[in-house]
Order: sequence, then C-alpha cells, then structure tokens
Amino acid sequence: MEKPIFSSEVCQDVTGIRVAEIKNHSAITEIILLGLTDSPKLQVFLFWVFAFIYAAALTANILLIFFISTFKKLHTPMYFLIFNLSLLNIFSVSVTIPRLLQSLWTHRKIISFHGCITQIFFIIWALGSELVLLSFMAFDRYAAICHPLHYTVIMRKEVCVGIAIFVWVTGMINTAVNTGVLLQLSFCDSNVINHFYCDIPTVLHLSCSDTSINEFMTKVADVVYGICTCGLTLTSYFFIMRTIFRIRSTEGKKKAFSTCSSHLFVISFYFSAIIYTYMRPSSVYFLDKDKLVSLIYSVVTPVINPLIYSLRNKDVKEAMKIFTGNLRVLPRS
Repeated sequence: MEKPIFSSEVCQDVTGIRVAEIKNHSAITEIILLGLTDSPKLQVFLFWVFAFIYAAALTANILLIFFISTFKKLHTPMYFLIFNLSLLNIFSVSVTIPRLLQSLWTHRKIISFHGCITQIFFIIWALGSELVLLSFMAFDRYAAICHPLHYTVIMRKEVCVGIAIFVWVTGMINTAVNTGVLLQLSFCDSNVINHFYCDIPTVLHLSCSDTSINEFMTKVADVVYGICTCGLTLTSYFFIMRTIFRIRSTEGKKKAFSTCSSHLFVISFYFSAIIYTYMRPSSVYFLDKDKLVSLIYSVVTPVINPLIYSLRNKDVKEAMKIFTGNLRVLPRS
C-alpha cells in the first residue's frame, strides 16, 4: 500500500493523535508506550520488582568498578575490559528502567517524541558498544589461553586503552548515523508503540514516509556488527577450544576452561537475545515475545554480568574479603 503524501498543512486528527505538519515533515509531539501491562495492581508489583533490579544492577556494577579500581591485583587487561563492561551495564540499564519505573508508578505512558529519539540514541549506543566489547573480551581470553607467554605483550596497556576507545567511539558513530537518518522521516500514521521503551524497529512502524533508507542502514549496521563481533568471538573460541583439547591433564583443562567459562555464558546469553531482536526480517515481529526478549539484554544482563564475573572469580572474591575485613576494622579504630 502506498503511503500518503502530506502537504505543508496541519494533518487531520482522525485517530486522536496530536500531529503537526511543518514544511513537509510531520512531527508526532508525543508517543504512547503501552509498557508491559495494563493492570494497575500488576503495575505496582512490577514497579517494586524493577526498582529492586535497578538497585541491584547499580550496586553490583558500582562495587565491581570500585574493586577493580582499588585493588592492584585486579589491574590486568581482563579486569580493565570488565571495568568498561560494568560502565556499559550501568549506562544500558539507566536508559530503560527509570523511564519504565516512572510509567509503572504514575500510570502515565506518554513520552515526548524527542525523548523517544534520545532513548533510541543511548540504548543503541550501549547495546552496540557492549557487543564489540564482548568480542574483544573473547580475544583477550584467546591471548591468555593460546599465547600465555606473550599475553602481556599482546594485551599491553596501549592496546587495552585503544580497545576501550574503539568500543565507545564505534558505538557512538553507529547510533549517531542511525538516529540521524531516523530524524529525516515524517511521522503521521500513529503514536502508539507496544513496548516499554523506544527502539528503532518499533518507531519505524510509525513513519508515514519511505523507510527503505533506514531499513538499509539498520541492516548494514546489523551485518557489520553481527559479522565482526560474532566472527571475532567464534574465531577466538575456536582456537581456545582447540588449545584446551590439546592439554593432556584433566586439571589443566578445567583450569583453562574456567578462565573463559564466565565470558562464554555471558556472550551466549547476550548475543542470542540481540540477534533475535535486530538481525531478522522486519516483517517478522511478535510484540509480546519481543518485549520479554528485550528484558533479557536491557534489564537482566546488567544484573547478572557483575555477579558472574565476581562470584566465579577468585581474585574478585579475595578483593571482597579484604574490603569487608577493612570495614569491620574501621569501627574498632
């Protein structure tokens, strides 16, 4: 079906949607996010659930950042990358949950159009950067297991800083391009999104203009990020597994596998959710299922990442014991 061509006059309000037409660019001033449920009682329950999750995510990631920054034993390339991962987790969860909490508490589901675009900008920045960072963390494990004698040379300080800059800058460039192209569209058809936050696929369905360029740019980003991040990750783990299988002693195999098992679990959990959401045909969408999958990478992973990297790691446990021991000594002093 052809999309209507609009003049420079104000669009007729036929669906109760406040729309203004300025110089052939329609602008929806407000967007309605339907959220997770319409039940007031369930909304109150979900508010406290997500408030707890948000507090847990912030506390766990901030503590991990504090331990890595404070204890010299954690000043290694692997923990430097985990430090950046915790920053991205805080970044990611702070883009979605506060707005969701406001909606659940006030029962107000309206967000401004520019607020919606801003949310898209930051969520894509966080998700894209995390994909790239996780792939470099796989490379770090490859260097540690396959080339232990040259690890300090391969993952020297300059390389780690370069990786961090590359991760944050490429993520910003990706979201700036996609958001910039999104702002060139006209929006007149509807202002209702069946989601709990704004995202590119859902917002594109609101457009009353040609979205082929946006879909093309989105697919290019998906392919580049998908091929590069998944390719680097899978290649790294191919050589890691080959090296582990060549180790003769069972104890040696367990020790080598334990150094990458946490990261392997995280990327399996995170990559599968991201690929399901962004790397599939735009015509194939199951809104209720999409919201549940979105909860995995935008809400759940920022909580479990610091727990996985702390509870399964002897160095972090040791830092936690030293920290709690110092806290016990302070009152006596």
